[in-house]
Amino acid sequence: MVCVAVCDDEKYVLDKMKEMVTAFFTEKSIAVCVLLFSSGEELLQSNREIDVLFLDIQMKGMDGMKTAIKLRQQDYKGELIFITVLKEMVFQSFEVHPYDYLVKPIEECMLRKTMERLFSSMKNSREENLLVQRGNESSIISFHDIVYCEIINRKIYLHLKSGEVIDYYDKIESLEKKLNGKFFRCHRSYLINLSYLKNYKNEMAYLNNGKVIPVSRLRSREFSNVILRYMKERRR
Repeated sequence: MVCVAVCDDEKYVLDKMKEMVTAFFTEKSIAVCVLLFSSGEELLQSNREIDVLFLDIQMKGMDGMKTAIKLRQQDYKGELIFITVLKEMVFQSFEVHPYDYLVKPIEECMLRKTMERLFSSMKNSREENLLVQRGNESSIISFHDIVYCEIINRKIYLHLKSGEVIDYYDKIESLEKKLNGKFFRCHRSYLINLSYLKNYKNEMAYLNNGKVIPVSRLRSREFSNVILRYMKERRR
């Protein structure tokens, strides 16, 4: 599921943006959650993980620019799209790395152009995201959110750090090609994310979520070498 937030102090803008964003992702057959915030203070108090944020620059109280700076300081890594009535304001926004900006009144055609580019980059970002197809529905899942992958009876189960499990039909060989170098196939039925590896002993991989994954004898030596390489890369 993609989580989109809209922060604007005008209710009609919030309602219109929710309608347009929902329509866009519905057409793409992607589940979307749209969160609405009427002030920067309210947004900063939220603990929801947000993938895409539409943020009004001119707001009562804390303006959008100050809100964006605080969000980045809090390690917000999602995409930021400014909403503004003045194009000139955009030149003050470089330090918070915005993806784009939309000028009020927001036209649906302009929003769609921005969203199409964003959707394309999310889909093609193989190093960061996995596109999961389940029937007519698609979901974009960050590699970082996947703790390990398991295959049972031709079905892939993605075990996420949130505790959620997403299942879909695919071959583990196909999944292995889509994932990046942080994942290792330690067993014919398992792929683990090395970022979540806590310990390895007696041909068992201990993950920091408490799960213990078997490591096949044929892959044991390679697994030890992969762990050493991964640790060296992390220290650089």
